[in-house]
This record gives sequence, structure tokens and C-alpha cells, in this order.
Amino acid sequence: MLWERLHRWMPGLGNLCHYRKEYLSHDMRAGLSVAAVALPVAIAYAELMGISAIIGLYACILPMFAYALFGTSRQLIVGPDAATCAVIAAAVTPLALGNEHIRWQLAIVMTLMTGFWCILASHFRLGAFADFLSRPILKGFMNGVAITIIADQISKVFGLSGLPAELIERLIALPHKLLESDWPTVGMSAITLLVLLCVRVIRSSWPAPLIAMVVATYISWQFELNQYDIQIVGNMGMGLPIVPMPEFEFGILRDLVVPSINLAVISFVSFMMTARSFASKNGYQVDADLELRALGIANIASSLSQGFAVSAASSRTAVNDSIGGKTQMVSMIAATAILLVLLFMTTFLTYIPLSSLGIVLIFSTWSLLGLKNIWAYRKRNRQAFILSTFTLVAVLLVGVIDGVGFAVLLGLLQFLRIIFRPSDQLLGVNEHGMVRSIHQNSDIKPVDSIMMYRFNSPLTYFNVGYFKKRALQHVERASDRPAWLVVDATVSFTYDDVSVFAVLDELITELKEKGVTLVLAGRRTELNYWIKQNKLSRSDEDLIVVPDLYFAIRMIQSKLQVEEKQAE
Repeated sequence: MLWERLHRWMPGLGNLCHYRKEYLSHDMRAGLSVAAVALPVAIAYAELMGISAIIGLYACILPMFAYALFGTSRQLIVGPDAATCAVIAAAVTPLALGNEHIRWQLAIVMTLMTGFWCILASHFRLGAFADFLSRPILKGFMNGVAITIIADQISKVFGLSGLPAELIERLIALPHKLLESDWPTVGMSAITLLVLLCVRVIRSSWPAPLIAMVVATYISWQFELNQYDIQIVGNMGMGLPIVPMPEFEFGILRDLVVPSINLAVISFVSFMMTARSFASKNGYQVDADLELRALGIANIASSLSQGFAVSAASSRTAVNDSIGGKTQMVSMIAATAILLVLLFMTTFLTYIPLSSLGIVLIFSTWSLLGLKNIWAYRKRNRQAFILSTFTLVAVLLVGVIDGVGFAVLLGLLQFLRIIFRPSDQLLGVNEHGMVRSIHQNSDIKPVDSIMMYRFNSPLTYFNVGYFKKRALQHVERASDRPAWLVVDATVSFTYDDVSVFAVLDELITELKEKGVTLVLAGRRTELNYWIKQNKLSRSDEDLIVVPDLYFAIRMIQSKLQVEEKQAE
């Protein structure tokens, strides 16, 4: 009993307890490869946030162990992510007032808040909200983040100073500032980029960012590049993190509540997209609520180890999958490798040139860019194109934090628009007697004297008025006034809403005045109970409830045949 509860709470533990020895060689190769890719990227993301590079390593170790125990995906790797780091940087930088130590502390607190929101949402089983942000909105947001990060790194790559903080102003000022580039720094950036491209072309399976960083760091150490005004990471500290005492006013925390909620939403959406895609590829399922809790625990683990927010690292997950990682043991092996680097190799890491980190960050972020995908929506789905473009422009114009807010708001508005004003259609039958939607130039024909109507949304208080309006419009516009309006109740009537049945009563009365009988097809037992509860006292001449559409057609045709015989 205790073991079953522990297994439900820690799904990864069950897999590790039944670990198969033949997986070890696969997981070992995948784990070391993941660590090789994670090391330079984590350091680069820490620099992106304006905090000590060693903190990027703090954000890798405990979260990987935590997800290995609490996650349900066998391939997913958690770690610093471009979007999460950009959101945190945008939120804490204005509050820190240039103090790196306070910026670090605020990043820790925001990470803790994000983890708390994820666990709270998991408790209320809100994992289904992984589908809240549509793919077009997420693509627009990711492209906006990618462009913002690339623009932020240009000053490091070219050794520039004095660029405006705002993105648009920075891009405008950049052409003039390029003439002031520090050429030794540009040369170091060029060497790093050359190594990245050569490794990608010659041996695409090798960890190009790690090799480029090793080469750049060795050159920096061997030739003491800091004497040529090439900026390096500098002293990173040693070993495990030390818990700092807070140095900010706690009232500032109020300013982190909304950004941390935004971060939790955007992190989980991208997290689940990655987890589901790799689970589908490898033939298993992931539990959205358990994944939401695992993400929360991973973020809390990161904050407790003085790191910053983590999410699904899609590039590292892809490395794991391509090399053949079998279980969550990959995360543990990668975390152990990074821990060893943290304990014994931080002195060497101090020589990393900042320009090389900028190139690695641009190189890693480039995969997020997908402007062609957004443009492709223009022909396939114009609405998706508008949503994606709007989100992209919002992120670029108002910043990442407000851009996340716009993305969430846009997803909500999109959802409400569909529920408020859903699509609807009239139904008919084909030559085989099957009920289908009536379209132009189709062979689906309406049934004589019957109008079958489907409203493609559950009815609730805020859309039932629109349902009534559309139903009456279809009756009025019909070339031959139907005697029966058959509504597909299976789709529309999903729960008992007082407002819905009040408007339904009005619809019955107005249809009766037009000589039309309303038939609700589907959910017969529930509808009869709800009608009784809402005290709709109607005769069979006003309202009829039947099991399904086919039963409605047969019943009405039988009534018409009886009437014809009586008339004869």
C-alpha cells in the first residue's frame, strides 16, 4: 500500500527501481551527451539574465534529479530555457536597480513562486490547460523571444556599449554603433562561430556548443585575452551554492506575482508540447497533471539550490532521444556530470569569453526562430496567421513580460470567442441515409418538413441567446418553412443551467407561434430530468425529447405518414 502511494507520487522512482541493466550503456552515452550540451547553454542563459555564470549550473543539477523522480516522461530533460530566462530577466531587472546580487535573489524568489503555482494548479487538476495557448500563439511568442535574445547578445558579440535597453531603439541605433565595434572581440566571436559551424557540418552528432566553448576558453586562457579588452566571465565562485540573505524590500514580491503566473503558464505549455511529442514518438503516454506537479517540484528544487526557473529543454531532450536514452536515469547521469564540473572545474570556466557565450546563445536560440512557419499560416489559416503575428509584434513592442500577458489574454479571448459565437450548421442525409452537414455543392439534402440544427458548443448563460437567435434565423431563412426543428442536443446540452432552460422556454414559445415543433435529439434521460427540474411544462406539440437524430427522423416521418392516411 505504501509502495503504491509512493509510486503514484514519484512515477520515475518505479521505473528506476525496475531498471534494466541493458539500458545502462544507452543511458550513460545519452547522459554525458546531454551534460555536454547543457553546460555551455546553462552558463550562457545565466549571462543572459545578468547573473553569475555558475548559477546556470545550479539550475541544472537538483531540477534534473527532481524530474527524474517525479516526471512521467522517459526522454524529457529539464533545464534553463531561453523563454523562461527571458521572462525572468524582463521581470527582475527593473526591480534590481542594477544590483546583480538582488537580481539573483529575485530570480530565486520568482522561481519559487512559479513552482508553487504549478503545484497548486496540479492539485486542482488543471493540467488540461496545457492546451490553453494555441500553437500559433506559442509560435509567435517563441519567435518574439528568439528575436529579443538575439538582439540582446549583439552588444556582447561586437563588444559594444551604450546601446538602448529597448529592443526597437536598439535595432535603430545598431547600424551606427557597429562602427565602434571592438575588433578583437569580433575576432573571438568569429572563431567561436566558425567552430560551431564546422562541427555542425563535419560531425552533426557532436555537441557543437561544448566544443566551441572549450576551444574559446582554451584560447582565452592560453593568450590571456582579457589584456586585449576581451571581456571574460571572471570569478564564478567555487563549488556548491551558498544561501544569500535577502537584500530587498519584501514589498517588491507583489510585483513578481503576475510575472510568475505568466511564467508558469508559458513554461507548462511548452513543457507539455515537448513531453507529448517525444512520448508519442516512443509509444507511451504522459499524465498532464503529474507533469505539471513535476515541473513545479523541479522549479522549487532549482530555487532551493539557488538556481532560476527551468522548463523542458527541447534541444537537450532531442539529444537524449537521438542517442537512444531509455529512462530517467539519463537526467541523473547528466546532473552528476554537471555537479562534477561545478566542484572541480570552475577555475577553467572563468576564462570563458562573453562574446563566445553570446554566439553560443544566438546559435542555440536560432532553432526557436520559425518565421516561415508563421508565414505559412497565411495561406493555410488566416486566423492563425493573425494570432501568431499579433503575439510576435506584442512581444517585440511591449517586451517579454507584457508579451506573455498578451499571449495568455489572446488565448483566453480566442477560447471565449469560440464559446461565445461558435460555428453551427444545418444537417441533412446522404443517399445512404446517413446524417451529415449540409455544404454547398454537396449531395447532402435536408429531410422534408424537418430542419436539423447543430450548435457546436455547450450551451451556457453567455451563448444561449446567440443559440436562440441563430435557430430562429435558420427557420426564417428557410425556403420552405419546416414543421419540425430538430436540435442535436448531444453537443449542446451538457449540464443543467437555469439560464439555458429559461431561454429554451422562450424559443419553444416563439417556434410554436411559427407553427414549428422543437425536437431535442440526444441525452434523453438527462434532458427529461433537467426539464422537470426547471419546470418546463410543455406538451408533445411544443417539445419532444428523443434519443438521437435518426430516431427523430423516423418518428417525424411516421407522424407525417399517419397524418397523410388520416387526410385520405
